Amino acid sequence: MPLHPAPAPAPALRSVLAALGSPGILRAAPVPALRTHQGPLSPDHPLPLHVWDDVSQAGGTPHTRPAGWSFLVRGGDGAVATAEATPTADGWAFARFCGGPYVAATEQALVQAEALTAPYQPRLLSVPELYMLTLWLHNDLAADGAEGLPAPADLLVPLAPAPPGIAAHRPHRVADLLPRLTLRLTPAPLLREPA
Repeated sequence: MPLHPAPAPAPALRSVLAALGSPGILRAAPVPALRTHQGPLSPDHPLPLHVWDDVSQAGGTPHTRPAGWSFLVRGGDGAVATAEATPTADGWAFARFCGGPYVAATEQALVQAEALTAPYQPRLLSVPELYMLTLWLHNDLAADGAEGLPAPADLLVPLAPAPPGIAAHRPHRVADLLPRLTLRLTPAPLLREPA
């Protein structure tokens, strides 16, 4: 089994379980699949969620920050949503349910990653500057899932929909993808009007 997930903090899991057990929270969820699902819902595949800031700084070291934990919400045969828990001053709190294409894309990327030959610690990495979410396959299996930076040999698997020019569901080494992301965010030079 090439994926070695880090364990989610117990309070983060409890906050998600409490939200899944609350009919009021489920009714107010902005995810139709949660409101209409018949049967039990359960959190699955907890992944630490990191945010990659300042990708546009060419030549800089990638800076990531932990943002919480994301869980696939399983209902029946597949995932119907994700649930996120975020750290607070008192511990952990349920943050939100999310739907849309990243739910199935996350599930697909995890299945693809299981077929790889090298072992990895799976994480999620959001790149807000590009409206991009990736499955981050970290090569340090003993690392704390909530800490660390992408290493040059780590793999990033952009989830669909990916930004134009970035192949979704194709593993990219961080060292190879970072220059492409930086280039995508570099403003084009302004054209001067003829004098």
